Amino acid sequence: MELKSEFRVGIPVEQTWNTLTDVEFIAPCMPGAQLTEIDGDEFKGGVKIKVGPITAQYKGSARFVELDEANRRIVLEATGRDSRGAGNAAAEVTAEMTPDGDGTVVSITTDLKITGKVAQFGRGVMADVTEKLIGQFVSSLEEKLSEIGDQEDPGAEAGDGSADDAEPTGEAAETPAESGPRQIEMAEPEPVDLLETAGRPLLKRLLAPLAVVVFFLFNRRRRRKRRQG
Repeated sequence: MELKSEFRVGIPVEQTWNTLTDVEFIAPCMPGAQLTEIDGDEFKGGVKIKVGPITAQYKGSARFVELDEANRRIVLEATGRDSRGAGNAAAEVTAEMTPDGDGTVVSITTDLKITGKVAQFGRGVMADVTEKLIGQFVSSLEEKLSEIGDQEDPGAEAGDGSADDAEPTGEAAETPAESGPRQIEMAEPEPVDLLETAGRPLLKRLLAPLAVVVFFLFNRRRRRKRRQG
């Protein structure tokens, strides 16, 4: 299924680009997500969701397949699998950034393929959930950006390897760069509650089958009483 969404952040497009391509910076802003490892343009982690008392965890990986800075376009491929083997998910996410005054409008198109229990909710519910989760992400992101204040590039905290960075000297200059995956220490996230997030659409989807079952059992009991009478 294809899902489209759009949001605006109050920072210039150059800073928005640097922020959204800094996975380590934005990961804590994503509801239910945990980043565990970065290896070049590929990163691994997981997402926790729950429906009522049932909790599911998708573990997987994602990578940038396109980083077109000139056109402010990002394409990301992600795959995940339920840790209990109850379903799989795969997505291609395209984000395009457009200047909007002193801010930036980000348009996102997600081509989502999902199997298992979550897939039963359908496109309508998934679109509603996606919209609300993006709203939570944007609020969290803007709060984090406001904490940084006037810092021009929030991604500079982790170092972006630009020419403006200070050149290392002495022993630091002789130390070889670490190779291979880098482990990320990130707090365990709270699972995304789909019932709470989706609200009425999901409740209708869950309650409709239940109503059919209750109706069937009630009529069956009435027929039994008539026969006994």
